[in-house]
Amino acid sequence: MLHAHWFLAAAQLVVGIVWSLVMWVTGVRKAPRLTAQDIASCIPIGLFAALAHAGSVLASAVGAVSFAQIVKACEPVFAAVVGVLIPPADIKPMLAYLMLLPIVGGVGLACIKEGKGVDINYTAFAYASMANVAAALKGKLGGSVTKALKGDKNKNMDAANVYAVMNIISFICTVPMVIITEMSTLPAEWNAAVAKHGTYALVYNIVLSGFCFYIYNEFAFAFTAQVGAVTSSVLNTAKRVIIIVVSAVVFNEAMERNTVLGSAIAIVGTFAYSLASKASTAAPKKKTA
Repeated sequence: MLHAHWFLAAAQLVVGIVWSLVMWVTGVRKAPRLTAQDIASCIPIGLFAALAHAGSVLASAVGAVSFAQIVKACEPVFAAVVGVLIPPADIKPMLAYLMLLPIVGGVGLACIKEGKGVDINYTAFAYASMANVAAALKGKLGGSVTKALKGDKNKNMDAANVYAVMNIISFICTVPMVIITEMSTLPAEWNAAVAKHGTYALVYNIVLSGFCFYIYNEFAFAFTAQVGAVTSSVLNTAKRVIIIVVSAVVFNEAMERNTVLGSAIAIVGTFAYSLASKASTAAPKKKTA
């Protein structure tokens, strides 16, 4: 609807900020108590979260939503590479690394169109890959920080507040990109979108998408902490399948045989990688019990 995608990403984050402020001001949720050092330690997490979110928005904007989700199924591949390259090294068992092969192969198969050969929207692929890299870095660099903040009860940093703080920092990190890349054309793009869809429809869709994005991620943070990573991986896999199917139906995106088969292989590989990775972390606990 609006061809100002960095602005759209920032606007969606604003919706989450408003929601968090309402929760804190009304006393429904305790406000965080963070020092300047705590906030500084959260900045890298917020920066990579901003890039992950913007990459997803941009990939879906310049290409098919289903294609963006298929490429995002490769996120474990990026996470595995980042885990090895950035200390402390996070070495997975060989079985987990073998599960990366169907992920890469499935995405590759999904990019092969019958009778046309390889057909890739390189811009969408680049943005989705940017989201994958940023998400991997966020997970790698942010794990110890969030664990430390949650461990101090005086800071009121439960899973919901950790995500709320990260969301605020993400917005701050996104604003410069809006100014650099879209500020000069934003008024014209906004007026064009209003003329085509109307102000109410435009604002309604931005607010609704921002609210759904924030609520989903907030609940995902809290849910993973309660049920564990394996159950979360199962539901995350189901989520990706649902998004691919629903986007193909709603946006009338063609799903050829190779696309369906390749995405299925990649998603199953992602699920298997998650199970293999979590099994390796559970094994030492059994030995020490």
